[in-house]
Amino acid sequence: SSVTHICRDVNYGWLIRNMHANGASFFFICIYLHIGRGLYYGSYLYKETWNVGIVLLLLVMMTSFVGYVLPWGQMSFWGATVITNLLSAVPYVGQTLVQWIWGGFSVDNATLSRFFAFHFLLPFVVAAMTLIHLIFLHETGSNNPAGINSDSDKISFHPYFSYKDLLGFVALLMGLTCLALFTPNLLGDPDNFTPANPLVTPPHIKP
Repeated sequence: SSVTHICRDVNYGWLIRNMHANGASFFFICIYLHIGRGLYYGSYLYKETWNVGIVLLLLVMMTSFVGYVLPWGQMSFWGATVITNLLSAVPYVGQTLVQWIWGGFSVDNATLSRFFAFHFLLPFVVAAMTLIHLIFLHETGSNNPAGINSDSDKISFHPYFSYKDLLGFVALLMGLTCLALFTPNLLGDPDNFTPANPLVTPPHIKP
């Protein structure tokens, strides 16, 4: 398969794949910390910025979901089956919508091709929404523990914050590299190493 080819034949393909897979988990850790900070500081009061952030979260979750299907293991296949079947609850057009997304009558190669295309294209939408998120944020400014407007007393981004951000980025990158090199499968599901089998449902999947 393509995943085996990347890991065994492409130079450092195994490292790129491990960094990509574990990087997604690290990315979500950062996202949830960001959301927690926003809730704690009352950033939801800036409605436009907050709503764009929610749309961003949904887009990132969609991107990661279609990416999780691509290795085509048991959890990939059955995760895709369960999640896409949720759309069948849409009145009147639900079943037609599900089959349209599948590209057939079940999750199959056509679904995989579509999800790969989505996994490639959605990050561009995420990047555009991130710019919009930042534009709205710059209208109001970031929130702070004191909850006060900082217009009267500002300090420059560089070097006061740029070095802090750089330090955090380097620390995260080192943690991700260590995880990818020493325990690359720590955050993965063991069932996803089993090739997809439509006849056997993993025990902890609830249809």
